[in-house]
Amino acid sequence: MGINYLVNLPFDKVEPNDRLIVLGLGRLSLANYTQKNKIVAGIALMTHPSEWPQLCTEYPIAKYLQHSDWAKNVYVPYYGSDICDTWFAGIDSDEWKPKQAEKTIDVLIYNKIRWDYNETKKELINPILEFLTKHNLSYREIVYGQYNEKEYKDLLNNCKSMIFLCTHESQGFACCEALSMNVPVFAWDQGFCLDPNRFLWNDPVMPATSVPFFDENCGDKFKDYADFEEKFNDFYANVLNNTYHPREYILSNLTLKKSGERMIQILDSVYK
Repeated sequence: MGINYLVNLPFDKVEPNDRLIVLGLGRLSLANYTQKNKIVAGIALMTHPSEWPQLCTEYPIAKYLQHSDWAKNVYVPYYGSDICDTWFAGIDSDEWKPKQAEKTIDVLIYNKIRWDYNETKKELINPILEFLTKHNLSYREIVYGQYNEKEYKDLLNNCKSMIFLCTHESQGFACCEALSMNVPVFAWDQGFCLDPNRFLWNDPVMPATSVPFFDENCGDKFKDYADFEEKFNDFYANVLNNTYHPREYILSNLTLKKSGERMIQILDSVYK
């Protein structure tokens, strides 16, 4: 976009007119900041706002960002609706681009089950595998944290569809990458945050979604195995009929350029 920027400039080198974005992991990201410049911050400075309720009084935070609406709504009671906002990270649609190749695998299962794994395997994963086997559908399974990028990309190039098994995502990069590769997704979306720490945060009922960036072009969703069993055949028929156009959704909504434009919009609202 032709916009000059510096990355990780030491705080003592920040000039009074600099526009400052702090996206990082943990409190150390803001350690030793004493300047008066307003800050656009967010995403991962903490897991839940109850872990740092005084953030906006300790530092001149003008905006605290989350990727999607449901995650932003967790922060609003602590920081206020004027400070809380959303910014999505762009997907490199040139890097995640489908190849013209005949696809031999019917379904890729993306397994990102992080909590209550044994119970979820019994009630959801195993029945899904049995269903696919019963209907003579070939499949591969990939597990979050146990693959490299090339392996994932090769599977996406060879799979006609993907079943996305994740409790919730603030953005869901792997799912977005599959969509960018034009792979339709059937997503488990049970509707709530299941992180066991929610009880420590005194926030036991947190509405959430596993696919915050998704529409009818991308595929379909299901709540539990009964819902999966009822909907999958229609979903897969639509896959074979080329009803879905997931890459078009990414190109219209989640490119690197659109992400950059959104950040500039946020910065312009802060530094008027």
